[in-house]
Amino acid sequence: MSDTPSADALFAHLAEVFESRKPHRGGDPAHSYVARLLADGKAPDAFLKKIGEEAAELVMAVKDAQYALATAEANGTGPHCAEAAQSRAALVYEVADVWFHTLVALSHFNLSGADVIHELARREGLSGLAEKAARANNP
Repeated sequence: MSDTPSADALFAHLAEVFESRKPHRGGDPAHSYVARLLADGKAPDAFLKKIGEEAAELVMAVKDAQYALATAEANGTGPHCAEAAQSRAALVYEVADVWFHTLVALSHFNLSGADVIHELARREGLSGLAEKAARANNP
């Protein structure tokens, strides 16, 4: 049995933590990174800055992972060599940072990761091209 919580359980837990860190709930920026991001007078700029920084780091991690994969294939070592594995781990790490900070942003607006999951589920089975065309026709 895995110790990894389900996505629903994790989103619910994070939503509770983020809610408890909000200024009106007594979140203390001196003791909590999330409270610092959500502090009165700091939000939304504090978490927007972090989202931008983390997104840039994610772009670089994707480029590094692609380079490591291409190099491994060219060298015949395959995608599971140490360098490729390390770059994939770095990619997951950076995605987690982006997700975390976007979850903080959602929390600021009383939304959660579950809301994003519901939106993705709504889109399931829709053609991305058709969905984009529908948005273009209904600005």
